[in-house]
Amino acid sequence: MHHSTATAPQAHHDSFVRVRGAREHNLRGVDVDIPRDALTVFTGVSGSGKSSLAFGTLYAEAQRRYFESVAPYARRLIHQIGAPKVDSVTGLPPAVSLEQRRSSPGSRSSVGTVTLLSNSLRMLYSRAGTYPPGAERLDSDAFSPNTAAGACPSCHGLGSIHRTSEDLLVPDPALSIRQGAIAAWPGAWQGKNLRDILEALGYDVDAPWRELTAKDREWILFTEEQPVVTVHPVREADRIQRPYQGTYMSAHRYVMRTFSDSKSATLRARAERFLADSPCPVCAGRRLRPEALAVTFAGRTIAELAALPLTALDGVLAGAAPDGEASRVLAEDLRSRIGPVVELGLGYLSLDRTAPTLSAGELQRLRLATQLRSGLFGVVYVLDEPSAGLHPADTEALLGVLDRLKAAGNTVFVVEHHLDVVRHADWLVDVGPLAGEHGGQVLYSGPPQELAGVAASATARHLFAEPGAGPVREVREVREVREATGSVRLTGADRHNLQGVDAEFPLGVFTAVTGVSGSGKSTLVGQVLAREVGERLTDPGYPVRRLVEVDQKPIGRTPRSNLATYTGLFDVVRKLFTAAPQARARGWKAGRFSFNVPGGRCETCTGEGFVSVELLFLPSTYAPCPDCAGARYNTETLEVRYEGLSIAEVLALTVESAASFFAQVPAAARSLRALEDIGLGYLRLGQPATELSGGEAQRIKLATELQRQRRDHTLYVLDEPTTGLHPADVQVLLRQLHGLVEAGHSVVVVEHDMEVVAGADWVIDLGPGGGADGGRIVASGPPARVARTAASRTAPYLARALERGSR
Repeated sequence: MHHSTATAPQAHHDSFVRVRGAREHNLRGVDVDIPRDALTVFTGVSGSGKSSLAFGTLYAEAQRRYFESVAPYARRLIHQIGAPKVDSVTGLPPAVSLEQRRSSPGSRSSVGTVTLLSNSLRMLYSRAGTYPPGAERLDSDAFSPNTAAGACPSCHGLGSIHRTSEDLLVPDPALSIRQGAIAAWPGAWQGKNLRDILEALGYDVDAPWRELTAKDREWILFTEEQPVVTVHPVREADRIQRPYQGTYMSAHRYVMRTFSDSKSATLRARAERFLADSPCPVCAGRRLRPEALAVTFAGRTIAELAALPLTALDGVLAGAAPDGEASRVLAEDLRSRIGPVVELGLGYLSLDRTAPTLSAGELQRLRLATQLRSGLFGVVYVLDEPSAGLHPADTEALLGVLDRLKAAGNTVFVVEHHLDVVRHADWLVDVGPLAGEHGGQVLYSGPPQELAGVAASATARHLFAEPGAGPVREVREVREVREATGSVRLTGADRHNLQGVDAEFPLGVFTAVTGVSGSGKSTLVGQVLAREVGERLTDPGYPVRRLVEVDQKPIGRTPRSNLATYTGLFDVVRKLFTAAPQARARGWKAGRFSFNVPGGRCETCTGEGFVSVELLFLPSTYAPCPDCAGARYNTETLEVRYEGLSIAEVLALTVESAASFFAQVPAAARSLRALEDIGLGYLRLGQPATELSGGEAQRIKLATELQRQRRDHTLYVLDEPTTGLHPADVQVLLRQLHGLVEAGHSVVVVEHDMEVVAGADWVIDLGPGGGADGGRIVASGPPARVARTAASRTAPYLARALERGSR
């Protein structure tokens, strides 16, 4: 363990946070001292343990102390959540965590609510808005679609209503009702019952649907009446059926009732197929009551201002003639809050943009911008890869923000892979040397430049790539640019901020799509390209036969879903356990070894291994189950062994250990090899999906695809696949992706990492800016050509990467 020579005088105020004996996850009794009031970056390959140190130990301990100081009820909680596994941590101030994998916010949360900018805007309208003559002043609550006072009564503030239509309810009008024309009706007995009632009411159930009169069709599908009639079932020879009283329910009524009341997710999802979202006719999608929409500021309603990109909103506020002191103060306050958001490259977002449509990186930077305004000091900020989703041109602004947090008297801890952020640190903590069981040690803790002497560090090999900065890093192999075998043409693409874009994506090569945040990359690739290709797959002459989209959405939202369940590996494992002698003797089926159904699982936590702890005013947390201690199964199930391990012990294996354990089981070995090849050997098979980062989730999906080995020409579309990857892991991932291209497939990635872009065959650069200033193709061609394009903000960074590679 390398210590800096300067030792702080042991005064009453220790200027270091000192960790002793940290054993969270794979940490091996780590001791480390980190300076306060500085910017410290935690580095190391994916899975090395840097997050376990930054979040699992330091942040968790700060949070535990905070709970302890707040309320007696919190002590019970700490007991449940458990303290981090560490002997001691001293000198730790309270912490604010800005993590990417926080639970994803619901559809009512938006850019405005995350940044609290909506509060300021509502205040402005309430106090300084122009009201219609004679209208009384409204409270700021009345301008929120999330309160009873403000929400449009028709759509409850959602802006859209679920509606059915005849086309959705009756997809095939050539069928008769007896043949099942009304697809939305329930199947089996209940559907037959409704049909018999219609017949008893005198409707023709044998004519093709389209031959019924419009009036009858309207009544059958949409009536709110529920007439009761006596039904005389057709007598069948083998059973006597008595007449019964039947109640009619229209298809629309049945769908709406199922959708809003059914406890079954499957039934609800089925009902949803027959519903379409349409803008609410009362508020026209603006979500507010008419009284609130009648108030204006600078001649616009609050809904109009909330729909503007923040840069444009700032312009409106700047140009509005102040109508008195309140209006001036409130408008200035709002502008000072918009500033940091724009500075972090998010000026293209509008306040009404809903949170689920934002990437993890965008959300984290919005929270960061909000913190800049909160004026806290003496706090530790723990950040999880704040550069995720940032173009190199925007990273400079991020460094400025981190410096300001530090200058305000805070300690900033950042888990990061982006080398520009790493170079900017005052202090580096490098964890490794490798992932999982081969990591968990602090290789170095001290000023960045001295890391050059640490031979075991993978970070050192990549950090000092510039000439004269110590050892040279592994150089990217320079390949000949591949020739395309065909192409997919898109014409006049105009979604979001794309402005009638014509683009051509070459096939049979590796294409990188670049541009600053908000320039339209994900829209072009994820929505336009993927949709166009998806619609043409059935067309026999089309060059692409399969489309695989690999995004960063979680592979599951609860601890029930994990690596093993997602890849199908769990089915193989359950079969092996069911075949074990103890299981056969007890007559157990595979379900006994599932933690998702009653039987073999622990019923205290219903097989989750965790119980959810609800906190007042804080996000709910999971604590290990008091009965099975996280094993997920009951004691009888754990008695069954396969090759000496119980099912819980198998789930606790890392991918790497499992690969040798299941070497003789081809079905398991193949999927484990695919995970290992992509650099995920350190994950545990049973690791809950809630603990995986977006980048890990994406690589699991990719590995699941890779094990399928298809012959057909496949187009792989990836959105920032290098997020969360150490440069050493990026090389592993690229080997896989270039391997797909060598095998005759096409790969398109949206990417900010210039090393990846420099190694591509073709680059499409969007921009020049974000939001309204983006949405156009600035340059396209081989990397060397794009690097020479004057108008491109990507060019200078790409040119630098090409230069590094050629040395």
